[in-house]
Amino acid sequence: MPAHLSADLEPGSVLFAPDGFKGSISAAAAAAALADGWRRAGGGDTDLAPMADGGEGTVDAFASAVPGSRRMGVDVTGPDGRRVSTTWLLLPPAADAPHGSAVIELASTSGIEILDGMLLPGRAQTRGLGEAISAALAHGVSRLIIGIGSSASTDGGTGMLAALGARFLTVDGEETGPGADGLDALHDIDLSRLQPLPPGGAIVLTDVTNPLLGARGAAAVFGPQKGLDEDAVRRADDGLARLTALAGGRPSTPGAGAAGGTGWALDLWGARLQSGAKAVSDLIGLPARVAAASLVVTGEGSFDAQSLHGKAPGHIASLAADARIPLAVVAGRIAGDVDLSGAAQIVSLTELAGTSEAAIADPGHWLREAGALLATRMGRSRG
Repeated sequence: MPAHLSADLEPGSVLFAPDGFKGSISAAAAAAALADGWRRAGGGDTDLAPMADGGEGTVDAFASAVPGSRRMGVDVTGPDGRRVSTTWLLLPPAADAPHGSAVIELASTSGIEILDGMLLPGRAQTRGLGEAISAALAHGVSRLIIGIGSSASTDGGTGMLAALGARFLTVDGEETGPGADGLDALHDIDLSRLQPLPPGGAIVLTDVTNPLLGARGAAAVFGPQKGLDEDAVRRADDGLARLTALAGGRPSTPGAGAAGGTGWALDLWGARLQSGAKAVSDLIGLPARVAAASLVVTGEGSFDAQSLHGKAPGHIASLAADARIPLAVVAGRIAGDVDLSGAAQIVSLTELAGTSEAAIADPGHWLREAGALLATRMGRSRG
């Protein structure tokens, strides 16, 4: 990350643009708490721009930015097989989408947070995402916008494709089981009844560029976060390789490994993968808002090396660097392997609260404290 010229503040609003603190507080609530603390400590004007990059909060970001959008209720199969009540967002008609667009989050249909800390490493599935997509297609939308961050599974998107009409079969012609474990018995695939894309196609918002297979693939990089041990990672990678050998697709395309291989499955369906952070940033006019700010504050729950590559905080940091605006980072925890040498200020809620448990227990309070601390520090830097 390029170093900023100065931590001194010039006239202009302070832009608070955090991502959500996963499992703790939403991006909108985090931005509001930071700004509240900043103002209470005597800081100046604020501009709130809660961010998302395809994961949790993507629907909220579109709902806030697009007047006339409507939340549409839907019940789907969760990652553990239980029913989940959620919503997708219907955007109003536009010239390139005369019947509106649907914004759908994997996080709210098949996301890891739905499991409430109970991991299902081999059996978590993406069927709920496919059911939400199917509901939007039945509504008649012209286009799909699908955010695929925060996945619970490594099923290669087979659950999603199955909900859209695909069949994944064993050697006996039976349906395979859910999740990565189901790939062990995969022998044949029937895509003949797969629903077509809507007329305007589908855009997939992803926060990673990993391929599907190998050392940087879905199983190796993200499987351990979902409970896969070393043997299970190997089995899952073999299963994903078997999946592509039967179905084809583009396993090496950037983002194919996102959401446990759901990126590959959506690409196979004909959707177009792109950076979620950039899409949301452009939607809410973030580049111009960064350029007009005196300070940009971003962050997320766990800030590590991945945060600077494809995720919302990294995109925001790049915008701030390009505009030569000072950057501050506030995170629940900050890993030792991340280079924040270009940031004017860094605040860890864990250090501020004393323990990670205390920070997680009351994130709003500690984010307000962080905002106040930034106002105090930046005030000193001006003096």
